[in-house]
Amino acid sequence: MLRYMTMGILNWMKCTVLYIEKGELHYFPFTQFQKTIKATTIRNVRQKTVNIKFPVDIEYLQRIWTRKIGTMTANKNEKTQKQGKFTVSVEGNIGSGKTALLEYFSSNFPETMVLPEPVERWRNVKGHNLLSLMYKDSSRWSLTFQTYVQLTMINLHRTSHTSPVKLMERSIFSAKYCFVENLYRSGAMPEVEYIVLSEWFDWLVNNEDVHLDLIVYLQTKPEVVLERILKRCREEEVSVPLEYLQKLHDLHENWLLKEISFHLPCPVLVLDGNQDRRGMIQQFQQHADKILGFKG
Repeated sequence: MLRYMTMGILNWMKCTVLYIEKGELHYFPFTQFQKTIKATTIRNVRQKTVNIKFPVDIEYLQRIWTRKIGTMTANKNEKTQKQGKFTVSVEGNIGSGKTALLEYFSSNFPETMVLPEPVERWRNVKGHNLLSLMYKDSSRWSLTFQTYVQLTMINLHRTSHTSPVKLMERSIFSAKYCFVENLYRSGAMPEVEYIVLSEWFDWLVNNEDVHLDLIVYLQTKPEVVLERILKRCREEEVSVPLEYLQKLHDLHENWLLKEISFHLPCPVLVLDGNQDRRGMIQQFQQHADKILGFKG
């Protein structure tokens, strides 16, 4: 089946060679197509060499067909369009490297749509810094803040795909399972407020499209994220204690790795968030195919 599908693609494109380089699909008339067990070397008309490993994953080819070749045809149906969408949530503690991941994929893979966490909206609600109010007096402002977080996060989920891949910084799930849960367990949120938020969350999850295909978890030690927080000097975070970060870390671990607290909405890819920037980028490069949905 793999051979027939591969040849089908080549025949459909009238004897052109198909390959992926730096996240982009390329195709050209081939002048050499030497197949071996380990790899195929292809030279295009500009004499540029590209290596493609064989056997090719069938799901990988199907995704390429749906996302790239499918966009070249005018008679796509609704099912094909839906299959071409891949939604990823980047999760992790404060200062775990989520922004670095989003910036890397935004800069290197133009087929990705990046949606940062709407922090600026939380810092300016018609002139009110709700994020700052929550950090200063969480018992007073936790319900107000988390209600607004749910609203802004559901807007990220509802944002239509303008590219095949949508990368979101956090999700409505982590807002509830980690941050709301921490406020409740620490006593900063009364039970009745927790119940109200939980019922709103259940309604949104059951009535809105919050589908995720993959969660990328940047697993980072609380001591490391605290050091990064102090370096970036975000005004609202200067007083965040290590104990708070440890609690958030434990909640992420229980949800995403141990699976002992809440249901996982999709598979999880774990990356080491303790690395420096170079080490982080190497991991992004190594796992790019999976993060972009080319590998299951």
